Amino acid sequence: MEMNQTSKLLAESGEQCSACDFREHSKQMRLHSIKSQILSILRLEQAPNISRDMIRQLLPKAPPLTQLLDQYDPRVEDEDHATTETIITMATKPNPIAQDELSSCCLFSLSPKIQPKNILRAQLWVHLRPADVVTTVFLQISRLKPGKEGNNTRVRVRSLKIDTDAGAGSWQSIDIKSVLQAWLRQPETKYGIEINAYDSKGEDLAVTSAEPGEEGLQPFIEVKILDSPKRSRRDSGLNCDEESAETRCCRYPLTVDFEEFGWDWIIAPKRYRANYCSGECEFMHLQQYPHAHLVNKANPRGTAGPCCTPTKMSPINMLYFNRKEQIIYGKIPSMVVDHCGCS
Repeated sequence: MEMNQTSKLLAESGEQCSACDFREHSKQMRLHSIKSQILSILRLEQAPNISRDMIRQLLPKAPPLTQLLDQYDPRVEDEDHATTETIITMATKPNPIAQDELSSCCLFSLSPKIQPKNILRAQLWVHLRPADVVTTVFLQISRLKPGKEGNNTRVRVRSLKIDTDAGAGSWQSIDIKSVLQAWLRQPETKYGIEINAYDSKGEDLAVTSAEPGEEGLQPFIEVKILDSPKRSRRDSGLNCDEESAETRCCRYPLTVDFEEFGWDWIIAPKRYRANYCSGECEFMHLQQYPHAHLVNKANPRGTAGPCCTPTKMSPINMLYFNRKEQIIYGKIPSMVVDHCGCS
């Protein structure tokens, strides 16, 4: 009898709750889709295993990155125009066996996205340790070219004279666009740069590896590349909120929190407004979508009818670590639902 009463109560409230239950199902499906889509776009079988402590060590304390974070705009407003992507690659130390050959050298592994013709800007960032007194620093950058029998030859690419104050470290940026283009025309597995910054006493002030207390100050390359434009399709649709009694196909707000996913490898945004679609596509509303109605009539086996799906989506900008622990700033497509409709 108690079960019959429960069934009766459920039946009475069924009509009232069916819409909200369906919306909750749509919301969970959207969250699952977002996670799968990001991993698929970034060609990751699973999320990179990078902890918050590791991020603190890997994240460079440098002007271009702090500027990105301070002025971060997660939304791409117009994808009809050519867009850019920024790739930050941290330096790695060479094999200890080869240290005699590469005393002050850093190795870099470049993303395959970087091609000679799409490089807009390429900067090598080097941090200088503070000097005891006001001094002039001679910063020298050499490109290492693999020679015969494994020997490396050094080719000087930049020499800068820098006046520094006492007791203050500083970041220096060096244009290496031509160096990158030369590298890419003769591809190698890894690319080496030797960095020296001698003060008036002959002391090398360049940070070429992270010593204790110098985490985040190691050299890195910042490359800005150009992406091809893509056209977007425009449409209209209904907008609702969670308290709405609307049963038709509608767009609802949904905030995605990457920290709740446990995805610390996404540096920014930590959360963003993704939105989702939910609602019915009844016959009386199909006049607004005549093409979908004709397709449905032509396919009698399609008994499910048209579905409430996104008819316009837009990308977001994202700053993240890839599986090689490189920092990428770029556009992730189809992350925001702008309009919903029946199709």
